[in-house]
Amino acid sequence: MNTGSYFESIDEHRYKPTPHASGAWSVDEQHFSPLGGLLVHAMDRHLAQRRRTQDLPDDGLLLSRISFDILGRLALDEIEIRVETLRPGRTIELLEAVALIAGRPVVRARAWRLAAADTSSVAGGAAGRLTSPQEVAPWPMESVWPGGYIASIDVRPLAPPQPGRTTAWISTPLDLVAGQPSSALASYVALVDTANGIAVRRSPTEWMFPNVDLTLHLHRQPVGGWTGLDTTVTFGPTGQGITSTVLHDVEGAVGHAQQVLTVRPM
Repeated sequence: MNTGSYFESIDEHRYKPTPHASGAWSVDEQHFSPLGGLLVHAMDRHLAQRRRTQDLPDDGLLLSRISFDILGRLALDEIEIRVETLRPGRTIELLEAVALIAGRPVVRARAWRLAAADTSSVAGGAAGRLTSPQEVAPWPMESVWPGGYIASIDVRPLAPPQPGRTTAWISTPLDLVAGQPSSALASYVALVDTANGIAVRRSPTEWMFPNVDLTLHLHRQPVGGWTGLDTTVTFGPTGQGITSTVLHDVEGAVGHAQQVLTVRPM
């Protein structure tokens, strides 16, 4: 097994997770973060195949929102991903990708792609740049969470993590899929779900707070290398919580992410 990636390709639609994809709530399950990136990777391949088979130029549409609904247990087992275009269009398009394990849907992702245009003259309103990841020290996140995924990432908080509040940079030396180049966006998205683990309000040995979804809204396409997470976690009084994140790359803010949590005592 290739140990330099989160997944290995079996064929055009099927992938095998490596041990680096495991954890964190259970080491015999997949961490959702790299699987989210894999779904974007599959969408990229779907679009590239469509251009090749129909002899089309790049349509210039940009992925601007992607929502993931986690439908069931993410066993550390072979994944099949099916992608289709739900709403075609020249300026607005909706894609859907479904991940299946043992023939059962476990994640459903929908992505809006919007036309690109030069709006630099009116751009504004985004948060400022974070301190460079080169200027902050790594933090051993594996002291809080188990699993191969957590062990594989470089986590650099701008200040010591506090209950419910952390700003941190995340990167990984691993490929998303062995032997396949991934887009900057897929590689970026593959680290975003880490947000729910960097600012824990209560110890995960005492309380469970898994997210059942992840939604990203992007006002700019991220560049690769580092994923910046400016994260706040809120627990409500009736078993629900929200992890809210301002997303950054090294050039500044790129959008927002939200995760809804089910909060339960262990």
